[in-house]
Amino acid sequence: MKRGKKYVNAAKLVDRSIQYDVAEAISLVKQTAVAKFDETIEAHIRLGVDGRHADQQVRGAVVLPHGTGKTVRVLVFAKGEKLAEAEAAGADYVGGEELVPKIQNEGWLEFDVVVATPDMMGVVGRLGRVLGPKGLMPNPKAGTVTMDVAKAVNDIKAGKIEYRLDKTNIIHVPVGKASFSEEQLNENFQTLISAIIKARPAAAKGQYLRSVTLASTMGPGVKLNTAKLS
Repeated sequence: MKRGKKYVNAAKLVDRSIQYDVAEAISLVKQTAVAKFDETIEAHIRLGVDGRHADQQVRGAVVLPHGTGKTVRVLVFAKGEKLAEAEAAGADYVGGEELVPKIQNEGWLEFDVVVATPDMMGVVGRLGRVLGPKGLMPNPKAGTVTMDVAKAVNDIKAGKIEYRLDKTNIIHVPVGKASFSEEQLNENFQTLISAIIKARPAAAKGQYLRSVTLASTMGPGVKLNTAKLS
């Protein structure tokens, strides 16, 4: 794969044979984020678990102290007074049954997170084929199936992110933007990694944090020293 000149120059700053401390890694990732837009900085965390087994699943949510730097659009499925609660909390879209054909037939997906009250999951379940593959299905573990819709919306707007294993047992999550200060990125990252360490399944054997890499949208990956994280 041919890389652009900016990427090649940025990659020269990173020594691939070294596992960096968090502070050094964050500094490097900021230096190598040279695109003309405000790049997202992501953590890629490979875990020593087998997500195919239910007792080794790692999934949850955490509120990053400084948010992600991204405006998140929230859709809430609710009824009655919960609709008004969600609206008052700042949900971008609220509704119920009437949203199903809009999403199913018209392909409307102008939202980033879906929250639902438990009594609406029967309705939301009909959208499983559309929302599931996009990682948008509400889930109790992520706090997106709840009667407290106001808290859910406030947390998401404040920087709550969901983390979950992909098929290769890696978690990919944003920890902020290149424009964030090193301190802000460090605090966000430490909050995330603490939550993932806490979520270690009892069935996980051996080394839990196999590898942790930080990278900006267009920049090279910077490997972290996992021994200093756990």
